[in-house]
Amino acid sequence: MDESQLRSELKELIVKELNLQGRDPATIDDDALLFGPPPSSTTCLALDSLDALQLAMSVEERFGVRVPEGDEARPIFRSVRTLAAHICSTRADASSRAG
Repeated sequence: MDESQLRSELKELIVKELNLQGRDPATIDDDALLFGPPPSSTTCLALDSLDALQLAMSVEERFGVRVPEGDEARPIFRSVRTLAAHICSTRADASSRAG
């Protein structure tokens, strides 16, 4: 799966798992901030800490990668793009160790 397809799947996962009713995954920008203050525009989804936990568990289950906790997770959960990059790099590391 290429990173573009992965980002699309992540957007669908975010909308489904976090119950963002009425939100079209296609309208989520790859670089929109996932967490932060309530959005004044479409540049932030304004998710909270409970959303982060749910999203981390869903990503680990769906994509089979470990998501770190605490401060280590902040840059990973910055946006859909950074989350997809983490998944790709973790999978690449795992396959290089296995092969």
